[in-house]
Amino acid sequence: MSTAAKHIHLVGICGTAMASLAGLLQLQGHRITGSDAAAYPPMSDLLRSLGIPVREPYAESNLDPVPDLVVIGNALSRGNPEVERILDERIPFTSMAALLKEEFLTGRESLVVAGTHGKTTTTSILSWIYQTAAQTNPAFEPSFLIGGVAENFGTSFHLRPTRTFIVEGDEYDTAFFDKGPKFLHYFPDALILTHVEFDHADIYADLDAVKTAFKRLVNLVPRRGRIVAYDGSVNVTECVAKAFCAVERYGFTPEAHWRIQNLRYENGAMHWEVLRAGEFWSAFEMKLAGEHNALNATAAAALAAGQGIGLTAIQSALAGFKSVKRRLEVRAEINGVTIIDDFAHHPTAIRETLRALRSVYPNSRLWAVLEPRSNTLRRRVLAGELIESLRGADRVILAGIYAPQKIREEERLHPDEVVEALNATGTPTALYPDADAIVRAIVPELQAGDVVAILSNGGFDGIYEKLPAALQSLPAAASRGVTA
Repeated sequence: MSTAAKHIHLVGICGTAMASLAGLLQLQGHRITGSDAAAYPPMSDLLRSLGIPVREPYAESNLDPVPDLVVIGNALSRGNPEVERILDERIPFTSMAALLKEEFLTGRESLVVAGTHGKTTTTSILSWIYQTAAQTNPAFEPSFLIGGVAENFGTSFHLRPTRTFIVEGDEYDTAFFDKGPKFLHYFPDALILTHVEFDHADIYADLDAVKTAFKRLVNLVPRRGRIVAYDGSVNVTECVAKAFCAVERYGFTPEAHWRIQNLRYENGAMHWEVLRAGEFWSAFEMKLAGEHNALNATAAAALAAGQGIGLTAIQSALAGFKSVKRRLEVRAEINGVTIIDDFAHHPTAIRETLRALRSVYPNSRLWAVLEPRSNTLRRRVLAGELIESLRGADRVILAGIYAPQKIREEERLHPDEVVEALNATGTPTALYPDADAIVRAIVPELQAGDVVAILSNGGFDGIYEKLPAALQSLPAAASRGVTA
């Protein structure tokens, strides 16, 4: 694409990566428009703050006037009215991942964070480490694209003329015309690989297919590069086995090159120590909770240290790191009830979220309110793992699965079976059709001291606003007792 300013239209602009790309392109001086089926925070808020218009819903008229280039999001397929017009009129089009590579990664040092879990938080931490290091060495100031809004930056993207570009590497497919993973476009100079599990059941047939995608990513790292890989997963071990570059493992095992020990949560912060090649390297603290976040932070610290960032900057960055929107985010505290928003997309993520909340709120009654919305959770393939993960809560509330008609009956999760299984194991569980029914049912039951974790990777029919509003109407709840 030439350097001249263009009109670029993004179809599916409210996806996290697409909205971030829109912001990067706007910083280059292009005129940006977009469209989506429905807009919801945090990306709708980000786009509004940037002054980028979003047209809803999809329609052929959204392409008037005809843009110079269209970026088609990976959620779009044939039959979408904008896709059909683009093909009929041969309007130039591309994918988010291909344009990111062409416009922003080529000629820079590409640091990619990939894995089934933890990549958004790890990318945010790594970016903040680089930003902190830039206070003493401006050459470290990073450009980045993150699949969520990093609270330290207040944004999901950053563009600077420096060499480093940090990008979250998504294993989901690129576009309807490019079914390979997005991260294969990013050609990492260095790579963090967090976890490898079966996910995205709509595009991957099985775990072997997922592992093949990650093996191909590993195969793109040059000999001079580095891979920092989690050591607690046989799947990760398999995926990095044939790497041509140095591989450094991180985790809790004695063999880990970056070994975590003495992990604890106290005085409102998480504390741990890291051994490097068997020798004490550093003690760290961070305000986030959960073993998974200690792993995320250690991975980011390890990659940054290997890229030349000093320990003092790393320690300062972790101590000052806030969080990512929709990752264990406290949305409201009303009448003694704490409402948490977490971007739950997989049983493992749900398990780790509930474990982290237990460490922060050990004496609270913990509610898990789940909308099965991701393409994996809407399918029954991991139903057993989902049931086991939800047992970490004291009370479980399920909504009906999102857009069930899009999942074949024989593949579809049956929430009533999840409810029956959880009740049979002693975890009180109920099923309600939507957010309004959930709010009506649980508000009278909530007590001071309760923690409600709302688990969804979407808007969940506005429950994040509806539940606090309903609690506000019950001021007497503050005087209720707490039951475990």
